[in-house]
Amino acid sequence: MHPFRLVRLPQLDAARKRLVEQPHRLARAGGIDLLDRMKEGLDAPHELVELRAIDDANATTLHHLGLTSAAAGAPYRVGALRTLADLAEVGSLPADYHALIEAAGQAATPSIRRGATLGGNLLQRPRCWYFRNGDIDCLKKGGSVCHAITGENRYHAILGGGPSYIVHPSSTACALVALGGTVLVRSGEPEPVALDIEQLFVSPRPDPTREHRLNPGELVLAVDLPAPSGRRSAYSALREKQSHDWPLAEAAVSLRIEDGRMKDVRVALGHVAPVPWRALAAEQQLEGQAPHAELFATAMTEELRGAKPLRDNGYKVPAAIGVGRDALHRATDLAIPE
Repeated sequence: MHPFRLVRLPQLDAARKRLVEQPHRLARAGGIDLLDRMKEGLDAPHELVELRAIDDANATTLHHLGLTSAAAGAPYRVGALRTLADLAEVGSLPADYHALIEAAGQAATPSIRRGATLGGNLLQRPRCWYFRNGDIDCLKKGGSVCHAITGENRYHAILGGGPSYIVHPSSTACALVALGGTVLVRSGEPEPVALDIEQLFVSPRPDPTREHRLNPGELVLAVDLPAPSGRRSAYSALREKQSHDWPLAEAAVSLRIEDGRMKDVRVALGHVAPVPWRALAAEQQLEGQAPHAELFATAMTEELRGAKPLRDNGYKVPAAIGVGRDALHRATDLAIPE
C-alpha cells in the first residue's frame, strides 16, 4: 500500500472542495471497500478525507435515523454514515422497511457491519476477480476487453450485461430500489439534489469504468424512504455458504395488500446485473392480483425470460426466480409450497 495522508475537516464544503481540487484524493467513511482496493493496488490516493469528522450542520443529515419531521407523510431518513449494524438492529427501522433490515443484517460479518456505512455499501466497487486483480488489465479498469466473457464467469451478470459483465455488489441497494428510496446528494449546489435511487447507478454501456453517476466531490448525504404506511417488504438471498459470502442472487420486494390484492408492487433483483435490477415485467404480472404461489412463479419466470447467461452462470436463472418467489411469499405471508 502506498503512503497517504488522512485529513479530518469539520465542514462538509471544505471536504468537498478538497476532493475536487486533486484527483488523487478520495473520501473515506467506513473504509471497508476503500482499504481493500488500496491493498489490492486498484487505488493509490495520496490523501484520504475523513467524512466521519464532519461536524457542521450537515452532520445531522449524515447521521440521521428517523422521520424527517412530525408532519404527516414525512419521509424516513437514513443518514449515509449510519452503519449496517445500526440498520440491522431490531427496532431500529419501522416494519415497512423490513427488506432493508434483512439486507443489512445479512451483509458481510458482524465486525464488518459495525464499521461499514450505508453510503459506502451503496457505492462499493464490483467484486469481479478480473477487476480486483491488479495484474490484469480489464475493460472496467480502462482496458479493451471484459475477460469474463470467455473466462471464469460463474458469478457474473445474466441481465443487462455488456460490454462489462460485473454484478453490482450492494445488497442494501437492492432493498432500497424495492422500497423506492431517494438519495440526497451534495454537489456544488446550495441545497442537496434528490435522485431516485435507480438514477444513482449507471449501466456499463455508456462508460464501463463507472458504476454510479457521482462526480468527484459529490457526496451521498442520506437516503429518504417513503413514509411508513403499513407496506410489507422482504429480502431473500441465495449463497454458497451461510457464513459470510456474497449472494449468488438476491431479491427484495415491497407492496401493499388492499382488499386481498397486491398494490404498488416493487421487485428488485441483486447480483444478477451490473445495476440493482428493477423487475418491471414481474411487477406488471403481480400488480392488482391476489397473492398465490403459481402467480409468483409465473411472474419471476417472465422476468428472467430475457436473461442471457454466460458459459458458467446459467444456474443464476433458476436462482433468481427462486429468491424472487421466496421474497414474495414472505412479504405476503403466503406459505411456501413444498
